[in-house]
Amino acid sequence: MERFLIDGYHPQQLSTYALTLYKYTTTIDSKAVLVDFWHTAGQERFQSMHPSYYHKVHACIMVFDVQRKITYKNLTSWSTGLREYRPEIPCVVVANKIDADMKVTQRNFNFAKMQGLPLYFVSAADGTNLVKMFKETIKMAMSYKQNSSDFMDEVMQELENFELEQKKEESLEMAEGLKPESPESGWMLMWIHYPHIMDTLSLHYTGIVNMRADSDCTAAMDAVDMLS
Repeated sequence: MERFLIDGYHPQQLSTYALTLYKYTTTIDSKAVLVDFWHTAGQERFQSMHPSYYHKVHACIMVFDVQRKITYKNLTSWSTGLREYRPEIPCVVVANKIDADMKVTQRNFNFAKMQGLPLYFVSAADGTNLVKMFKETIKMAMSYKQNSSDFMDEVMQELENFELEQKKEESLEMAEGLKPESPESGWMLMWIHYPHIMDTLSLHYTGIVNMRADSDCTAAMDAVDMLS
């Protein structure tokens, strides 16, 4: 993660949950995009926390360590857990630490082939293919958001649209010197985003990665990753 964000990032460590938040700004198709990387531990003992981060994610990066066979075997369980909550999102598979033995790039990894997923060979140590992989996955997330038929996405989009309209009405009332009514459900404020400022992607990293994108509305992206 640090290799990809070396030009600037702002980590916020939440050690209780083995969670770190990184923020990254990029440009996709001439649009400014703010990416939130949620970096969590990929070890099995943290698996129970991951479902709470699947919500509203729009892509997944499943990463394994080519030097640790168990991380490759774990892809199946990570994928099964992800698909239970997000069956339609695009995913990619990433073979990490190829700098240890470049011959590994000549091997076939059946998991990606059987799942029909793109496979990237990368090195977190020297940065090989990292930028390419992240950029292409971000584009997949944005494309999925724009063309998604996911029912929960539609529900949350309606809630966001409602909240945006409510925010506009409150702003008008305040401008007119009127006291705005309090929102009926405070939790809905969590989904208020400010369009026309920049797109936002949120990415949850290591066991899983979340990416959320805002462009008049919020898109999200999730990636399973074991980079360490």
